[in-house]
Amino acid sequence: MGYSDLILFPIYTYLFHLFFSYRRKKIKDPILKKYHLIAFWIKVFATVAMSVFNVWISPGDSTTLYYPEGLNIYHLSLQDPSHLKWLFVAGKDFDFNLLVSNFTEGYFASEANYFVIRLVAILSFFTFGTYSVINLFFSMIALSGIWKLFVFFYELYPKLHKQISIAILFLPTVVFWSCGILKDPICMGALGWLTYALNEVIYKKTKITQHLLIAIFSAWVLSVVKPYILYSFLPFFLFYMIQMNLHLVKSALFKAIAFIVIIAVVGIGFQYLSETLQREMGNFALEKLSTSVKSTQTNFIAMSDQAESSFSLGVEYDGSVGSLLKVAPAAINATLFRPYLWESKKISTLLSSLESLSLMLFTLYVLLKSGPVFFFKTLFTSPMVLFCFFYSILFALFIGTTTLNFGTLVRYKIPCMPFYIIALILINQKRIILAQHKKMPPDNRRWTTDNR
Repeated sequence: MGYSDLILFPIYTYLFHLFFSYRRKKIKDPILKKYHLIAFWIKVFATVAMSVFNVWISPGDSTTLYYPEGLNIYHLSLQDPSHLKWLFVAGKDFDFNLLVSNFTEGYFASEANYFVIRLVAILSFFTFGTYSVINLFFSMIALSGIWKLFVFFYELYPKLHKQISIAILFLPTVVFWSCGILKDPICMGALGWLTYALNEVIYKKTKITQHLLIAIFSAWVLSVVKPYILYSFLPFFLFYMIQMNLHLVKSALFKAIAFIVIIAVVGIGFQYLSETLQREMGNFALEKLSTSVKSTQTNFIAMSDQAESSFSLGVEYDGSVGSLLKVAPAAINATLFRPYLWESKKISTLLSSLESLSLMLFTLYVLLKSGPVFFFKTLFTSPMVLFCFFYSILFALFIGTTTLNFGTLVRYKIPCMPFYIIALILINQKRIILAQHKKMPPDNRRWTTDNR
């Protein structure tokens, strides 16, 4: 970062402030307005922190791959407009003679990596190639989707706005790791938009064409950048959507057909996820062993960092169903509740470990206060809880199985964290309402646990 960052970052922050202020004027709910304002400024400050972190504290793909190679395409295009063609080709078709570093060639084989590089190149035309400003654009992409995710849950549970805002808008790991030039901000933005748009199409049935296009585009982005998010999310969310629409169907035949469709969709989703899991396990091993994707110095630093933050699940996954079942408890625990305090050797993982500890305590609190019977009964009687909980658990299984480094784990797990916390919030809220219900006089009792 240089003088251009110091000059342009405040300017672009002000421009985004004007844009979000304009959007905020269209929000009628004062609670939403308040959260919209706070979420924006928290995201701005988190972007500054992420920029400093990536440049001076812990350089990684953001500063060694995505930004320099994207900036390179931008500069090549300015020198010769014919190089704009690289924005429209697959990464494997890129002319590797034009690379900034020959050691990044291996990364171009992954379309997910090239997607980020391409986006950096495009944004460079609007930001003069300024690193911190491109970080800001990535953060705002994430915020747009995260905000839509918050609105989706807020409209269902307006009285729980404080708890939901913490789970979605203000969770430290989500706020921090959905900033900057990385895949994670793109995925969080796409996941939020996909959730919101599908709800508008399938349940609310408003502006169907517009929201359907948004949903398709968001799903496509996820399928390119991190397909396992889509494969673990979509079956459970569609299951939830169909459940919420079944009460509108009076025909027993149609309900039976809908049930078959649900099973088929979930089965296909699991099949895709299983295939992706095995494929990603191979990619993970290759990334750890390959020395052709980075220079010797960078690779040494990376391996040293991984050795310091690596961990073991105690059970090896060989791709079989049996080993997956054996590794599942340890993998899910690692994603949701690790690193433990004594496993944190850096500031970044220490902050995550504090959050993980809080989440573990909250999980135990809800489980003990509710009781195992009520806890698991609610999982299968509330469509929303079922969706949030099982999506987050399946996602946690995938991430915990394939990611054996805390530095990477704390970043990869953010797409499931809001949903897991919201599942706990809803179970706890249902417990509270049930307790209040029992204390009320019989004539005044009302069951209001679900807005739908």
